[in-house]
Amino acid sequence: MTKLFEEIASLSTEQNNPNTKNIDTLSSIEILECINNEDALVIPAVKNEIEHIAQAVELVVNAFRNGGRLFYVGAGTSGRLGVVDASECPPTFGVDPEMVQGIIAGGDKAMFKAQEGAEDSFENGERVIQDYSINQHDVVCGIAASGRTPFVRGALHAAKKSSIPTILITTNSKDTIRELGIDVDCVIAPQVGAEVIAGSTRMKSGSAQKLVLNMITTASMVRIGKTFGNIMVDVQPTNAKLKERAKKIMMELTGCTYPVAENTLLNTGFSVKTGLVMLLANVSQEEARQRLQDANGLVRNAIQR
Repeated sequence: MTKLFEEIASLSTEQNNPNTKNIDTLSSIEILECINNEDALVIPAVKNEIEHIAQAVELVVNAFRNGGRLFYVGAGTSGRLGVVDASECPPTFGVDPEMVQGIIAGGDKAMFKAQEGAEDSFENGERVIQDYSINQHDVVCGIAASGRTPFVRGALHAAKKSSIPTILITTNSKDTIRELGIDVDCVIAPQVGAEVIAGSTRMKSGSAQKLVLNMITTASMVRIGKTFGNIMVDVQPTNAKLKERAKKIMMELTGCTYPVAENTLLNTGFSVKTGLVMLLANVSQEEARQRLQDANGLVRNAIQR
């Protein structure tokens, strides 16, 4: 047996699930019940990792506050999930597309068609750090269900060598990660157990990874002031619909009328955050902008100053 065979055979993500061993004898509804029962294990597994997810959020928030970026690096399903989460940040939170970026082994074409073998290059993963000019202000988050994907390990290795903060999201155990010799600042490892179909990590592992990615970016964006309460306030008025949404937010959070919301936004260049501070703190536009700057963009702190 090769070393690679032994390494893969020992991974929890590759084990045979005793709960679904007879799945090929079941009816459609019974198969779906099996899948649903296994999916129910995902949320508790993620909950058990909240402390480590919080560590990751602190790394990301620190990077964002210092002008840094978050880079997801993955292959296959894991890589696609990273690209999706990154691509959703600009329309959701009004951030620059450079702020959160997803890198997938095999390049953009791998999003739509599997590029078999792309994940096997440790060296290509290492080159990612240089190719994207990733530096110590940034964070590199590897996503790999197995934790051993060479492309991801290469990127994390190169980042760690350059003192760049690193995160690994895996569904194998932390003991396994240590045994593999992977050195990162934060390991997030929800233990979802063997997959419904052995080795099909697009299922429970993929669901866990998606939940974790949502948590990291959402919590980080809240921490840097992209929301006021649970409402997104960095709306970018790129079309008529979003301009009306901005007015609705102003009216809902301040109790002002439609004409007041519209006039305030027109005067601020449709900056919802500036408008909110102006109305809720009863200050001038200049004062509102200064307060937001002093409060690191946090609307609530700017109002209460």
